Amino acid sequence: MRKLFLILLLCCVGCIVRAQVKSPDEFLGYQLGSRYTPHYKVLAYFDYVSKSVNNVKLQQYGTSYEDRPLMLAIITSAENFSHLEEIRTNNLRLARVIDGPVNAKQPVIVWLSYNVHGNEPVSTEAAMQTLYELVSPSNAATKEWLKNTVVIIDPCLNPDGRERYVNFFTERMGLKSNPNVNSREHKEPWPGGRANHYLFDLNRDWAWQTQQETQQRLAVYNQWMPQVHADFHEMGIDETYYFAPAAEPFHETITPWQREFQTTIGRNHAHYFDKKSWLYFTKEVFDLLYPSYGDTFPLFNGAIGMTYEQGGLGRGGVSVITSKGDTLTLVDRIAHHTTTGLSTIEASSLNARKVVAQFEQYFNTNKTNPSGIYKTYLVKGENPQKLKTFANFLAQNNIEYGYGSATKTASGYNYFSGTKESFSVEPNDLIISAYQSKSTFIRVLFEPQTKLKDSITYDLTAWSLPYAWGLKSYALTERLNASSKTPPVVAASTIKAEKPLAYLLNWNSLSSAKVLTKLLAAKVRVRYAEVGFDIAGKHYQPGSLIIARTGNIRLGDQFDKIVKQAAEENNINLEVVNSGFADKGIDFGSSSVHEISAPKVAVLAGDDVSENAFGEVWHFFDQQLHYPIDVLETRYLNDVNLAEYKVIIVPDGNYSDFFGDKQFNEVTEWVKNGGQLILMQGAVMQAAGKPALRLKTKVDNVDAPKTPYAELNKYEEMGRSALTQTIQGSIFKLHIDNSHPLGFGYPDYYYTLKLDANLYQFLSKGGWNVGFLKKDGYVSGFVGAGVKVKFADAMVFGVDDIGKGHVTYMADNPLFRSFWENGKLLFANAVFMVGQ
Repeated sequence: MRKLFLILLLCCVGCIVRAQVKSPDEFLGYQLGSRYTPHYKVLAYFDYVSKSVNNVKLQQYGTSYEDRPLMLAIITSAENFSHLEEIRTNNLRLARVIDGPVNAKQPVIVWLSYNVHGNEPVSTEAAMQTLYELVSPSNAATKEWLKNTVVIIDPCLNPDGRERYVNFFTERMGLKSNPNVNSREHKEPWPGGRANHYLFDLNRDWAWQTQQETQQRLAVYNQWMPQVHADFHEMGIDETYYFAPAAEPFHETITPWQREFQTTIGRNHAHYFDKKSWLYFTKEVFDLLYPSYGDTFPLFNGAIGMTYEQGGLGRGGVSVITSKGDTLTLVDRIAHHTTTGLSTIEASSLNARKVVAQFEQYFNTNKTNPSGIYKTYLVKGENPQKLKTFANFLAQNNIEYGYGSATKTASGYNYFSGTKESFSVEPNDLIISAYQSKSTFIRVLFEPQTKLKDSITYDLTAWSLPYAWGLKSYALTERLNASSKTPPVVAASTIKAEKPLAYLLNWNSLSSAKVLTKLLAAKVRVRYAEVGFDIAGKHYQPGSLIIARTGNIRLGDQFDKIVKQAAEENNINLEVVNSGFADKGIDFGSSSVHEISAPKVAVLAGDDVSENAFGEVWHFFDQQLHYPIDVLETRYLNDVNLAEYKVIIVPDGNYSDFFGDKQFNEVTEWVKNGGQLILMQGAVMQAAGKPALRLKTKVDNVDAPKTPYAELNKYEEMGRSALTQTIQGSIFKLHIDNSHPLGFGYPDYYYTLKLDANLYQFLSKGGWNVGFLKKDGYVSGFVGAGVKVKFADAMVFGVDDIGKGHVTYMADNPLFRSFWENGKLLFANAVFMVGQ
């Protein structure tokens, strides 16, 4: 009896000890908000809490590129905690992800995401305080809320960017924070802390999942499918606080319930803010259209998605004096974000039954009666390599797909012709049915044209996957079921030889470029055909690789092993031939067959360069091509011997010296001696008109009809009036000269994503207009009336032959956010094909 009493006493003592969980202030040893907390200390606090209470589970779901842990904390009541896995799987049944009976009375799942932008650092500080409020024994309210909720906290989505900011600020802060906005602690150096290691904006990557952090997070997100998701941000120091309901335009697929509950949560926030006399705004600026945000992605996946924005940002520091003379402190910012986080949980808890019921109804509708006129999307299997990577993208997003079987006929909207037509369904065609859990998300990603209810929007207005991937596709109004979940086996070459004369590869996808860079790294000599040819019953288009044994004898038996391994790693089936005699076109010894040398490549970085644009190039070489490049900062470019490099890439930016007469003259001489200069987006605009170049901006010859009242604009319409001269991420169809090396691997068209209204004249003799606009090139997205009529007869991608070298113009960015998959081969052409 005494032994039992002792055990019970010890258990009670243990409960008391565990109940006395420390606040962040107590654990860290300083007041939260008096400084920024390093990432490792944030994780230490979360770990401490999870070990101090019985209802918190800590889960590492991945690591950042710089190997920092990515963590989730899952918090709920003790009763719910004992059934956590059951709640998760039941939720997936509610979302129709898995089959089985459902329990409609389960808790609502609320996911809170912090610090996706590293230099919006208050988020992570607020995450610690929010966690404490949820587990504090003295907070009776949160105990009640947790009976109806499972709360998932991701304290830092972007630890690499945040640490970049925190280290910057900590190094510059003195004994006390200096609130003067001119002080250096409020002036972040390039590239700033907003983006991740590769300088990608992770809040634009939710749908595309190009970054490691996003891929790992979304894998866990899809295992939970929360009903409510809040994304915490910061904006300029002179702003107050923004919370939902969001601004127009709302995407048309967002349901009345999703709109309604955004308002319900917003009114709950307003209740607390009004009590504290805190200012806020709603229904402005932050719209719900582009599908790859932390609010829209959850919305298109059945949740109530919201963005919360606190004034501060990187300029906020620990305290800062605003333009109004007020002092904004980090303590204030933490209080505001903590309040909206807790208010979100409260509103969700109080409405848990309805939230869960509406969630279940949303996915029942998706599965049985999907919205929109199109019920099936079919992607032709004409390019197996592209289709394979496309299928991987669908799988990342838990989108179900399959393949055709026996050939049959169907009818649908052809994305590339813009008309409805009949076509044959082949066994290697990929089929996506709208009758599935992800139906709404599929509809958004595949919509041929975005419908805008309001022209003022925050980001891209077009992104349709068939154009982004360059895959011929059809949208069908009727249901078409796939016959197989796996693609048909690609037939191997009919030539049987252990040591063939040559391996052949059609140059038609990023996978082709990956094989090339793998071979170049292994010192394999690779050739390409400047014109097409037919051999062994197959056609090979210009740019096709000829990997001949001739010239690679020195590699011995390793030659075949290296070539085959490069192909296998990139899911490519090489053809083999035993003769260089073509059935049609050039033979292998023709002067139209050229060897590809491995170019030494440099890319510019630094204060003059857009950090995102640089990051896209860096990531492309580092993570996709696995090809070495040198990063040259513009501040010391004068000290660099340009002759060391074959290719120099100038990303989008605002260059102060590079296009000055002295430096650009040196660059021009380098080009004349055989250098390959690649100019991108804003760099193209700044190069226009330079004496050595043929590049000229397009003269506006369009006389828009005017009336005496044309300039009489209403003051309240000033923002909308300015949009008449802008483009907001719209899709245009270009004509492509695919006989030029820059156009190798493409049909005679290419869909480009235009991010600005800059237009260029056709290059004169000695220059090549490889990708250009004609009339009626517009496809989708917002284009201001003032510029839409001008978009014709303009060069977008071109090459200037200057001396022994070339300048490649890329007025549009083919690597934009790394999601415009069809542009990557174009960029590879600029690096490896032009000038060989």
